Amino acid sequence: MKKTTGQDRSITRNWRAATQAVRGGTWRSEHGETSEALYLTSGYTYDDAATVAARFAGEQDGMTYSRLQNPTVAMLEERIALMEGAEACRAQASGMAAMTAALLCQLSAGDHVVAGKAAFGSCRWLVDSLLPRFGIEATVIDGTVNAEWEAAIRPNTRVFFYETPANPTLELVDMTHVNGLARAHGITTVVDNAFCSPVIQRPMDFGADVVAYSATKFMDGQGRVLAGAVCGSAQFINDKLLPFHRNTGPNLAPFNAWVVLKGLETLELRLRQQSANALAVGRFLEGRVPRIMHPGLESHPAFALAQKQMSLPGAIFSFELDTREQAWALLDALELIDISNNIGDTRSLMCHPATTTHHNMGPEGRAAMGVTDGMLRLNVGLEDPLDLIEDLDRALAAAGL
Repeated sequence: MKKTTGQDRSITRNWRAATQAVRGGTWRSEHGETSEALYLTSGYTYDDAATVAARFAGEQDGMTYSRLQNPTVAMLEERIALMEGAEACRAQASGMAAMTAALLCQLSAGDHVVAGKAAFGSCRWLVDSLLPRFGIEATVIDGTVNAEWEAAIRPNTRVFFYETPANPTLELVDMTHVNGLARAHGITTVVDNAFCSPVIQRPMDFGADVVAYSATKFMDGQGRVLAGAVCGSAQFINDKLLPFHRNTGPNLAPFNAWVVLKGLETLELRLRQQSANALAVGRFLEGRVPRIMHPGLESHPAFALAQKQMSLPGAIFSFELDTREQAWALLDALELIDISNNIGDTRSLMCHPATTTHHNMGPEGRAAMGVTDGMLRLNVGLEDPLDLIEDLDRALAAAGL
């Protein structure tokens, strides 16, 4: 395996973001391929017994088993770490594998977690259902209220866990304040950055310790594979996450890693256009629907914070109609926009969170989070925004709006 400049941190750390997204972490074999090679192998061979012993003892660099290392996956990990501004990264089989690993690798029975209430339904399941099974307490707060984070701290609080922007309410957490508060109390912050990716915001620039992604979303960007990643300091990744990962096996397949590597090359281009499209669509809807939650619109209650933390307004936003019947009527009348619970795709997708992504939370849980029966979440893709607006205009009329 020939390492190119893409593996030399003394060089790559000085590259700008667009260059890192294309070339960061690249290895080349003796064949000198331009595109990253796809290594479909579960195991590796060794020249002699001393070599394999040295590798397993951690005394020599090299591959041992694809549950621990794989060249294609390693290239992806290095590239994401560079883009996020992290020391290290471990890829995971999915976004939820990443969230689960980021929490469980550092928590034990008797620990306490503080979590923002506005979150993806499965992330809330981790906090509300999974962690308590293992004797880990959790307090759910309104993450947009800075005082609630401090009020929730206990002597055994180990982690702050939150999404910003949150799914699907698009609420924002003040990362500078919350991450600074955590540091002052020796608490680790874990931030879900799936809605933005490092192109739009880098939580570590605002003091976050650990950043987790569903790379299924914008990093792939075309709805092809499942993938996840956890970024952090080398100490966190190697001392806390790696032992958990090694022994539980939430591994990313090399093919999926290769697909995400290809997606990262166009990530910034896609997000810039999708954000522009989403802003145009959001401005159209703002005058037609009772309520819209779009960080790029001045009507968003945290618009100023969004301007500080996010370099682009993003491709995802939500809006509310008065009833579930209206929301479903709009969905049923769409001709261009697909009904789908996925996000981050180049295709525009819309879903009804109350009956899909947040269905399992129940009526009371959704009400506490602010997920109403009339809420719809829209992922704006790369289609012409005028076509999307015409599609929504027809659907709104069909819904009686």
